[in-house]
Formats: sequence, C-alpha cells, structure tokens
Amino acid sequence: MLLVATAWIMLLLVGGGVALDRVLVSTVTKNFDDQLDYLIKAMIFTAEIDPNGEVMNNRELADQRFLEYNSGAYWQISGTGHTPYISRSLFNRYLIANRQHRDDDVHVYDSREIPDQVLRIAERDAKLPGSDVRWRFQVAISRDTLDAQIATLRRTLVRSFVLLGLGLIIMVALQTWFGLLPLRRVRQEIARLRAGESTRVEGKLPAEVAPLVEELNALVEHNDRQAEEARRHAGNLAHALKTPLSVIMNAAAAGQDDLDAAVIREARTMRRQIDHHLARARAVGRRGSAHSRAAVWPSIEAVERAVARLYPNVRIDIDGQKDLVAHIERQDLDDLLGNLVENAAKYGGGSVFITARVEAGFVEVLVEDDGRGIPEADRIRIFDRGVRLDSGKPGTGLGLAIVRDVAEIYDGTVSLEESEDLGGLLVRLRLPAAN
Repeated sequence: MLLVATAWIMLLLVGGGVALDRVLVSTVTKNFDDQLDYLIKAMIFTAEIDPNGEVMNNRELADQRFLEYNSGAYWQISGTGHTPYISRSLFNRYLIANRQHRDDDVHVYDSREIPDQVLRIAERDAKLPGSDVRWRFQVAISRDTLDAQIATLRRTLVRSFVLLGLGLIIMVALQTWFGLLPLRRVRQEIARLRAGESTRVEGKLPAEVAPLVEELNALVEHNDRQAEEARRHAGNLAHALKTPLSVIMNAAAAGQDDLDAAVIREARTMRRQIDHHLARARAVGRRGSAHSRAAVWPSIEAVERAVARLYPNVRIDIDGQKDLVAHIERQDLDDLLGNLVENAAKYGGGSVFITARVEAGFVEVLVEDDGRGIPEADRIRIFDRGVRLDSGKPGTGLGLAIVRDVAEIYDGTVSLEESEDLGGLLVRLRLPAAN
C-alpha cells in the first residue's frame, strides 16, 4: 500500500511540477518580453528625423549596456534606403531586419545572429513625423539573464517538490503505521485467542475497527455455540445408544432364548435414534435462517396425513393462516411438526388440534391434545435427553430434546403449556417469520 501511495504521489508531483514549470516559465518570459516592449516604445518616442532625413534619438536609452561593446544589449533603427542607426554596443555590426513581413505590432523571437550569443529580439515598424519611410525598431537582449532566471526558478521548483514529495511519503508512512496499529492489536488479540489465553477480542479500540471486532467476536461466539452443539449432539447420541447396547449385552450374557429378537428390536431402536441425530446434524449444517424458507401450512397438512395413517383412531383438526412462511428448511420443519403431532396422537386421549398463526415476527404452531398433560414441575425436565414420563409406551426420550435443539438452531423456541380448550398439553413452537 505504501508503494502504491508513493508511486501515486510521485506521479501527481511530476505532473503538477511540469504544469507549474510551464506556467512560471511562461510568466517569466512574458515579463522579459514586456521589458523589450517597453524599450521599443521608448525608442519610438525618442526617435526623430534630422535635417538630412536620417533617423536619430534625441536621448539615449537609460540602460548602460547599450553603450558597452558586445554587452548583450543592442538596439537598431533601420529603413529602406537608409543606413541603419545602431547602438554603440553593436559597434560595426547590424541586426538582421527581415523586410518580407511587416511588424505593425511588437514581434518577439530568439536569434543567434551574433556569435556566441542567444538574443531575445523585439521589433516593430513605425512611421515618424516628417518621413514616409517605414522604420523598423529593434531591441535585442541576451537570453542569459532570462535563462538564468528560469534555471533558478526550476532549481527552486525541483527542490520544493522533492521536499514536498518526501514529506508526503513520510506522512503516508506514518499514517499507514498508526492507521494499521489497531489492526496489529487485533492480530495480537487473535493470536491470544488462538493460544487459548482469551475467549474473545477485548480492549479499547478505535471506532473505525469496532465493527470488525464486533463481527469477529460474534464469529467466535458462533463457533463456540457450534462446538457446544456438537458436544451435546455427541452426548445425545451416546446416551441414546447406551441403553439398547446394554440390553443386547445383558441378553447375550444371560443366554436368553429370544436373543435374536432382542438384537433386532434394539437395533431398530438404535437406527431410529441415529436417524434422529442425523436429522439434527443436517439442520446444523443447513444453519442460516436468513436464507432458509418453508411454507408452514403444506408441512402441517403433510404431517397430519402421515400421523393419521399411523393413528387412525385419533382425530386431528388444523386451523389458522395458510400463507405463513418460516425461516427454516422444509425437511427440518416436517421433522419438528411430525415429532410434536405424533407425540400428541400417541399420548393424548384421541383428539389433536393444530393452530398456525403469526405473532410478533414469529410463526407460532400450537399443538394441543386432550391427554393427561404434563405437570408444570416436569415441563423443563422433559426436554432433557432420555427423560420419559410415560414408560408404558415405546419411545427413546429424545423427541422433545431434538425438537428444542433444532428449533434453537433456527433462532426459535419450543415451550410446554396447558391446553385451555382440550385440557391436555399445549406445545408452542415459535420460528422466525419470513413474510
């Protein structure tokens, strides 16, 4: 980044220096030419015609160099058919007067007509009173003075721009150093985080990097939650497989006659539990409620049809809004509702009522039954893995635990209440609404 900034600064300084050089050189040259124009006008104002018809000056120009031989300052007045009237500095030399063009206005140009000298010449044609001749007035000054001024100007300009460039580069380097200092502190905090010395990026940081730190801490917390979910998931699976394996081992150790049947029965139980945990693992893998969307009503209808085939003697009624969409994958929603509705059909008294509605930005699905319900003291404990309140019916004790875990993956909740209409249990499933 520093190299890019340095290259950009150099490019701008070079471009600006060239442009400024042209402006200043043009200004200095114009001032020099203005002096020549002033001398031309002074010559015209002081020129007159003598009795012989020749031109003369009634007074000398003030510059002493016009009186010194080869001084680099010369003037000349010439006319067709007349001997040029020259300054003493020219001695026996003459300036070239090109008669192929007329100079009604001052014409300035450079010339090398005098050896070892580069002259800046200004010339203009004018008629004097008492003469019909077009006299050409010429003033020539050596460019040495002008070139010396330009050289001094350019040296000053180059030095100034070099100092300016160095100052800007040093300033950019310091700004980069101090500007990236908070990021170096963040890097150190990340190193401490990776080494296990801290659990989050802490410390007072500038407001510019505060959003980055917040997002980084949110990512760390997200990873911690995923790790905790993975540990809990492994614990659930281990607990679910422990009991069937113990049954198989006890049956094998006792040499029971129905060992084959016991192995098949417990293997089926383990398979169901593994399927449940795989479903939960898939839900964790599909985490991202902002992108997952599922229509609630078609899922309720599909679950109602499936459970009705398993429990033909149970009456299942559904009601509510049919256009609700929740932030969840359809397969996970089917698993959640299937678990809740099957529990209501299995442990209820024969009637199940399902209601779908939206409440405060969440889709609520209420599953009610007319069974004995669950005492309030057991409504939290029932979500623990392996807990069953009715051991007279088959089950693993993992259904509600998995429902809770999957719902929380999508930032939802599940809670148990008492049904006011049916008198049994009411399960309230809440998921973020997508519409």
